[in-house]
Amino acid sequence: MTDAKPDYTEAGRRLFAREPEFYWAAAKSTDLPPPRGLEIAFAGRSNVGKSSLINALTGRNSLARTSHTPGRTQQLNFFDVSGAFSFIDMPGYGFAAVGKEKVSAWTGMIHDYLRGRVELARVLLLIDARHGLKPTDDPVLETLRTAAVPFQVILTKADELTAKQAEAVTAAISAKIARHPAAHPDVILTSAKTGQGIPELRAAIAFLLAERGALPDWVWK
Repeated sequence: MTDAKPDYTEAGRRLFAREPEFYWAAAKSTDLPPPRGLEIAFAGRSNVGKSSLINALTGRNSLARTSHTPGRTQQLNFFDVSGAFSFIDMPGYGFAAVGKEKVSAWTGMIHDYLRGRVELARVLLLIDARHGLKPTDDPVLETLRTAAVPFQVILTKADELTAKQAEAVTAAISAKIARHPAAHPDVILTSAKTGQGIPELRAAIAFLLAERGALPDWVWK
């Protein structure tokens, strides 16, 4: 008899059942915190729904700031999750309702972090499922490629698509990122509004931690 496969869906649920603890904010790349283990970063265009997804993932209503005005996240915000890893809420890139000089500074900080953070285990690259990949995503994809940073595409706002539309955009993005050696092959379709894909995303994070030997034993109990 073979052993049953571990239930990473349940492990992921338990991992995020504890409230993440905010512990650091960095306004520039020289202000990053001392290493505290593995890091997983959330990156995406402004107004991609990043804050809403983080709140849904963690089961909290206001852990990350949500706003109809793009550009509200203006620094790298570090959160500890159950002592197992840190997730980083990054400023949105591309359009933001602030001055160009500030947007340029954020963009430089994002790229510096992605290129130089040894503890960075994976970037979750959020893409609006309604629009797919845009030219504003290309510089980040190029940075991830040249720095060989592992990343996984997470599609947001899936509730606004039909099943056929969702299938088409997932297939198109999967085909494009297949050219990137550091890209995770699984594209996860999510909706912060309906909860679609949230268990799968938690499970993917739990599995990544298990691969790196960082998943706490208590998630199995």
